[in-house]
Amino acid sequence: MFLFQLPEDVLFLVLSYLDPRSLCRLSQACKRSYMFISRDAVWRKKAKDMINTGLTRHGIDLCPSIPLKDRVRVSHNWNHGVCRKDVLLKWKINLLPWIQLDCDVLYLSQAANISAYHLRAEGGKLQNNRVALFSGHQEDVCRFTLTDTHLISAGGDGKIIVHDRGSDYSVEYYGHNQEVNCIDCKGGVIVSGSRDKTAKIWALAPDRFGQCLHTIPTYDRVWSVAISPSLWCHLVSCLGTEFRRGAGVLDIAYESPFQLLTCGYDTFIRYWDLRVSTRKCVMEWEEPHDSTLYCIKSDKNHMIASGSSYYGVVRLWDKRQTRCLQMFQLAPTTSSPVYSLCFNTTHLYAALASVLYSLDFRTAASQSWK
Repeated sequence: MFLFQLPEDVLFLVLSYLDPRSLCRLSQACKRSYMFISRDAVWRKKAKDMINTGLTRHGIDLCPSIPLKDRVRVSHNWNHGVCRKDVLLKWKINLLPWIQLDCDVLYLSQAANISAYHLRAEGGKLQNNRVALFSGHQEDVCRFTLTDTHLISAGGDGKIIVHDRGSDYSVEYYGHNQEVNCIDCKGGVIVSGSRDKTAKIWALAPDRFGQCLHTIPTYDRVWSVAISPSLWCHLVSCLGTEFRRGAGVLDIAYESPFQLLTCGYDTFIRYWDLRVSTRKCVMEWEEPHDSTLYCIKSDKNHMIASGSSYYGVVRLWDKRQTRCLQMFQLAPTTSSPVYSLCFNTTHLYAALASVLYSLDFRTAASQSWK
């Protein structure tokens, strides 16, 4: 084909004017066009402008092993709500589960235990047997967080337990007088928040392990904590003003050292930029049905996923739009909140009171893109 005899820089410029569907159709013209258009360089700009392609706002590729062409095709399904819903796990009693995704391993808290399951490569479903079990709490696990080497859990018994992910070794200590609602860890520092109206900073370094470095009185129950990716300390007295009574924050997600998302009881997702102001958020999105928002996750670019308090409602938001992009009602007959959710470029996982769901966005609906 004459087109592909042009210099590469000129060809990249020409192809940049085509939309993804046209690019896929052109790639079917001949073997040479297929090989050239399959390059990540052809798709990078388009991928950065779409939701959940694994490219961050700063151009970092979180999934370099998956071709960008495939990720753009799946992103089209996220944008249009095309997916298959599956039930991965069920249990008999209502719980407050929490989930975390680390590569191909899904961690799930159920009552006082945390289980780890490998995800099947072909379908994103759980393998039959769990690969690890982390225990030690006398009451339910409220939250847990992962590092490269540790799993750190916070429980209703007031304990914080540091588990070694590569062995059965664990260390526990009583961190608070009442239940520990939330926990985060980065750079050898643990931060915990509790019903006892305090947040505490702990050392994870071997020479000071388990030592409380600082206690911060908060004068109210602490529901959620998060550590900035920069690890630098910024004293922020208050984010926002004039909130109505009971407008507690249930989840926090940092996108950069200065930008973070919050959600909670007052039904809003708020986007904060600490460089601009700590008194007023730069953007906000309201849950259309006036439901509490229990959890949020971001692709660190354009997309936010949120979990609501009724009927297992998961919503996808595009930061460039004011209204909800897509809504999935996972449990239309059961009034269960989405207590926790996580996602990668192909699947979204949501934990309700008695069931774990997955949404698979690798469907046959986009065959025309191939």
